[in-house]
Amino acid sequence: MTATLLAVALSLISAVAYATAAVAQERLAARTAAQGHGGGLRLLANSAWWAAVGLNAGGALLHVAALRYGTLTLVQPLGALTLVAAVPLGAHRAGRRVARREWQGTVLTLAGLAALLLTASGPAPDDALSLTEALLVAGATSTLLALLARPGGRPGLRHATASGLASGIASALTQTLTVSAGGPHLPLWQAGIVALLVAAFAAGGLLLAQTAYRGGLGAPLAVLTLANPVAAAVVGLSLLGEHLRGGAPGLGLTLGGALVAAWGVVLLSRASARQPGASTVVRGSASVPPPQEPAPPREPDPDPLPVETLPLALRTVPVPPPGLPHPADGAAHAHGGRGPRAA
Repeated sequence: MTATLLAVALSLISAVAYATAAVAQERLAARTAAQGHGGGLRLLANSAWWAAVGLNAGGALLHVAALRYGTLTLVQPLGALTLVAAVPLGAHRAGRRVARREWQGTVLTLAGLAALLLTASGPAPDDALSLTEALLVAGATSTLLALLARPGGRPGLRHATASGLASGIASALTQTLTVSAGGPHLPLWQAGIVALLVAAFAAGGLLLAQTAYRGGLGAPLAVLTLANPVAAAVVGLSLLGEHLRGGAPGLGLTLGGALVAAWGVVLLSRASARQPGASTVVRGSASVPPPQEPAPPREPDPDPLPVETLPLALRTVPVPPPGLPHPADGAAHAHGGRGPRAA
């Protein structure tokens, strides 16, 4: 097997692992939201959450291995296959069909991402960030993440954006490790510091994604997938000497891809909001509707008219419960079955 085919195979398996983890995180996020305060701490004792963590870690390791055997231009676009796998996986897990709007949003998002990655990426870099540059990138990214993940408001696209940025920076720092760790540009002790930064941003991206998926899977995952390569491209263009391919046409393709991807995100947002199961509460392995609001109390009926005031034809004789003799039957039996004696 050639290095290119190995990189493609590793990237495909990585995308499937990320997608499966995203579907599991969505269900766990819904369960956490239903449990209220303290639900996040219960995740530490949940085997499904640790399985999702393992899938994310496995996907990350496979992605790093793919970067070892393939160029960034080849490997990064294949990471967008996470969207292709996650949308039908999520629909299957929820017991429904993939909506037409979801397919349209997925295709548009992937097309826009392909255009962005095609113009912003280039051959495998032979340069890496210095420790000073890595620390500056980490500080600026941490400030931006704090603004996006500030308390207040509903979780959703801003948390997904923060998760994508954190994951993108983690990938950029990981690439620095794979290119020059232990070499003259990055001694081992400096590589250890960069590795700690990678772990911090990877863990932060995981937790931010967990929060973002409370609002549904499609749109947050699309934003996360879009923000990831954008963050990596910013680092490459500003610090690693990379440039947009194709000159002016390449710049136009980049802007067009950004618009197409943004429209795909809008479609996925609308599709996620219209799904009938979006507001279900996950309990155990089954999804059930959330508790219904209690019905408003009925106003008491107006006082009925006294029986004595009703016409004789409208008066009714109370019916005894089953098994008890009717009053008329008792009277008839007392008088030999001839009914009550006339006065």
